[in-house]
Amino acid sequence: MYPFSIGVMLESFRCDIRTALQKAARMGAQGIQAYATCGEISPENMTAESKKEFLNLCNESGLVISALCGDMGHGFGNAELNPGLIERSKRILDLAKDLNTDIVTTHIGVVPENPNDDIYKIMQEACYTLAEYADSMNAHFAVETGPEPAILLASFLDTLNSTGVAVNMDPANLVMVTGDDPVEAVYTLQKYIVHTHAKDGRMLKNIPSEELYGDIEAAIAAGDSFIELPLGTGKVDFPRYIAALDDISYKGFLTIEREVGDNPEADIKTAVDFLKNLLSKENKKLTGVH
Repeated sequence: MYPFSIGVMLESFRCDIRTALQKAARMGAQGIQAYATCGEISPENMTAESKKEFLNLCNESGLVISALCGDMGHGFGNAELNPGLIERSKRILDLAKDLNTDIVTTHIGVVPENPNDDIYKIMQEACYTLAEYADSMNAHFAVETGPEPAILLASFLDTLNSTGVAVNMDPANLVMVTGDDPVEAVYTLQKYIVHTHAKDGRMLKNIPSEELYGDIEAAIAAGDSFIELPLGTGKVDFPRYIAALDDISYKGFLTIEREVGDNPEADIKTAVDFLKNLLSKENKKLTGVH
């Protein structure tokens, strides 16, 4: 049996927290991921009482928190900004632990190919600091795949000698931006994967990552370089992808993220049903049940 749980990015519903939790539960999700960079669920806005209330809402809905999202949209390639970004990242990890999860997903920027590049060294120094803090708490900052090929991200992470900075595997980002095969990426990054996003898409135009991620929101809005698509309709081979995750003994969440579309609730429901049906079908194959 595949040991995966289905999660949903709370903000993908584009509604208030309580309603989003109720919708996720009704669809049959087992967990949620939430942004923690601003708004109600953020270090500066959550008191001990509001943390307890949020956990109670999740428990009442039968949901756990798979991860928090701590991406602040800057990455860690600017030495002047990094002290503030690092401290804020630490506070988000503190909040994650208070909310019973060990994972904060983030983007660190585009890793340069040349290890002697100044930006490479700046990012490396920042990630050393983040990894050390995460290790001290038995937790992870999970870097989302996409800005660079999996093999380059793996070699960068290997220099840290830690899984405090680990990987949030997003297969769609790989096919949309770098043209990587997500199945091969699972094996390349296997010792670092602690969380995954369930997302699908297709590359429209091969554009350098530095250019795309320089203003990713504009790239999404323009829609001429890549397109995010409902699960099962893009270039991610989900049966092979899920089999690969099982092969490396991943036992975490497949968390649905839907960043575009006019009817996100319908798209999320389609995604949940897609994953349920796929997991059920593949489990029957594994057990020989027809």
